[in-house]
Amino acid sequence: MEGKEEDVREGANKFPERQPIGTSAQTYKDYKEPPPAPLFEPGELSSWSFYRAGIAEFMATFLFLYITILTVMGVVKSPSKCTTVGIQGIAWAFGGMIFALVYCTAGISGGHINPAVTFGLFLARKLSLTRAVFYMIMQCLGAICGAGVVKGFMGHRQYELLGGGANFVSPGYTKGDGLGAEIVGTFVLVYTVFSATDAKRSARDSHVPILAPLPIGFAVFLVHLATIPITGTGINPARSLGAAIIFDKDHAWDDQWIFWVGPFIGAALAAVYHQIIIRAIPFKART
Repeated sequence: MEGKEEDVREGANKFPERQPIGTSAQTYKDYKEPPPAPLFEPGELSSWSFYRAGIAEFMATFLFLYITILTVMGVVKSPSKCTTVGIQGIAWAFGGMIFALVYCTAGISGGHINPAVTFGLFLARKLSLTRAVFYMIMQCLGAICGAGVVKGFMGHRQYELLGGGANFVSPGYTKGDGLGAEIVGTFVLVYTVFSATDAKRSARDSHVPILAPLPIGFAVFLVHLATIPITGTGINPARSLGAAIIFDKDHAWDDQWIFWVGPFIGAALAAVYHQIIIRAIPFKART
């Protein structure tokens, strides 16, 4: 591909204003409002960094599902939860993997690893529709492959007996409860993403150093602590879809819509809240 070497050097920074999750957006103390991303950007399709970013999203989501589903399997498998990491350990696995993977992929793809995060950033005009759709497809494929590898390790029978790490509304809760939990949980996550990667805030509060993946991972950890008993915690449509496809049981598919509608609503609300309310605060740089 023509110009490939130069494109690889530029990498994700070729379009820095459209990939805000990385730490690169926080290195400038002088704030400059980035232009909104166009709806369609044909030039991306001929750029190696575009496909490189998609591969990074695939690999990150693959590793995310592999580690987290294996952790869930280990907890469910044990007859005594006292001998396992328990809910707290599951929450740490999800939050810790997000912290690590966002840190690793931020400079390549922005480190979304979640269609809801991608959707929220698209609504805020941080990336084009072309890139958003490509990311979501690669995230879902990575999640399916990650869950599939776990099933290969566990064996078909044991994987099904242990529930496959699939999301569904727990007994004692209504579908409305599950939907509400997913909306609020995703709002917390996506709002944290916006806040942790806001260049305007970075310029205003440049005296406060921040590593963006840390609060994002911690938000995932806290949301899992709160909502694992309700839905097993989705807040990531790719995670829920990958587990459901590999597990392939009716009760997982019956509730699947909750783990798409809820996160997308939560992400949209977070995008609107941050763009209209938070970013409306007048900017005043520190001297």
